[in-house]
Amino acid sequence: MPPPITIALASYNGAAYLPTQLESFRAQSEADWNLLVSDDGSNDATRDQLEGFIAGLPVGRGRLIEGPKAGSTRNFLHLTAAADPEHWLAYSDQDDKWLPEKLGRARAFLADKTGPAIYAARTTICDEELNILAPAPAFTRPLTFRNALIQACLPGNTIVANAPALRLLQEAAPAAAAAGVVSHDWWAFQLLSAAGAAIKRDRAQVLLYRQHGRNLMGRNDTPRAKAARLSLLGNGTFAEWLDANQAALEPVAHLMTAENRALLARFRKARDKSGAATAKDFLAMGLYRQTRLGTLAVLAAASAGRLAPRQAAV
Repeated sequence: MPPPITIALASYNGAAYLPTQLESFRAQSEADWNLLVSDDGSNDATRDQLEGFIAGLPVGRGRLIEGPKAGSTRNFLHLTAAADPEHWLAYSDQDDKWLPEKLGRARAFLADKTGPAIYAARTTICDEELNILAPAPAFTRPLTFRNALIQACLPGNTIVANAPALRLLQEAAPAAAAAGVVSHDWWAFQLLSAAGAAIKRDRAQVLLYRQHGRNLMGRNDTPRAKAARLSLLGNGTFAEWLDANQAALEPVAHLMTAENRALLARFRKARDKSGAATAKDFLAMGLYRQTRLGTLAVLAAASAGRLAPRQAAV
């Protein structure tokens, strides 16, 4: 029988929306789950809500631990390290609403996988009251390390990793925390694609993704959101993210396939070159984003010297 799924919930002052998310766990068609929550120092009713929910679960199926109090990404890395390595792991935000089939669809994909594998899916973008606004974009290009190096494609709030994948994440989590990676989902996509894991991004929409004033990233499908993300390529922020990702991946290169270890080394050398040479190397390496326009934007930023390591930038 497949092992239980650990729902890894990162919480911080989420009392306004948390009850809806917790009840959506209870409504899952896949019932073999337990809840692991890392609370990052909430001072509203969050902890009371969590303790009440856990008290209503069967003994041993819920646990609340103290978070590192260093931001959301560090909290998810903390959860990753604390999870039972024999279980599967499902990352969870505190303000969504899972649809009943979310864990069941992940179970169906992962059930026959013996090596590391990870499932993700689309979301349904909603307003603060969970009124539907739009489906998240559906990506069609392969989910490979050549994609992961320059794009985050697996929504963290939909990710479910099997036990072999979880153990890879646990081995690599200390380096990710030390490097200060910007997002746990991008890091997970990079690491597991580099390790040759089976990866699926389901076209199904499996949760209601609530948009409100405290979203750390929020939707990325509107012209305004796309423009904001495009600006990150030009102002050095994206280069800083690439720096952190490299610093997280290079110490655990032994977990990667030989081909992807070589690709990571080529990526570092390419970023150390001048702008035009960097873009040329990116093309030769076959790096891509899920849209042609997105790939061209990265190549343009590389040509302009905007993706060089920040410590080397003038």
